[in-house]
Amino acid sequence: MAIGGLVTGYIGTSMLPILIIAAIAIPNLLRSRMAANEASAVGSLRTYNSAMLTYSNACPDIGYPASLQSLGPGSRDCSHLDLVSEQLAAPLPVRNGYRFVYSPEQDADRINSSYRILAAPVQPGTTGVRYFLTNQTGVIRASVGIAANAASEPLE
Repeated sequence: MAIGGLVTGYIGTSMLPILIIAAIAIPNLLRSRMAANEASAVGSLRTYNSAMLTYSNACPDIGYPASLQSLGPGSRDCSHLDLVSEQLAAPLPVRNGYRFVYSPEQDADRINSSYRILAAPVQPGTTGVRYFLTNQTGVIRASVGIAANAASEPLE
């Protein structure tokens, strides 16, 4: 019994450094994953901005697309111009822990003259803490904890 107690004590003592390292490493791993998700969301918004500009130049009678599906793969006309991946051309795209919501706005001539794309973390605090917004100006804005808007700080 004494030997069993000593062995158990030594095993417990040898496990303590491993548990301490895990307690330090796991939160850092989660923070780095959130940072990677946020960087991916910003990259996706840049892709959208570029695709929107190309689309509005290729389809001046429409302006910006009515939906993100018009940017996706397909016939290579104004209904599917093949400017973004199929994943980003979904009705409510989700990529790397962020959901993207597209809202076009029409002018008096029924041309989509402006747009907004919001990027929100699917699980706030887990997949990301910042919310992003971009529009026809091409500026990407960010806000921590709440949805970004036109008054949010621009990214540098």
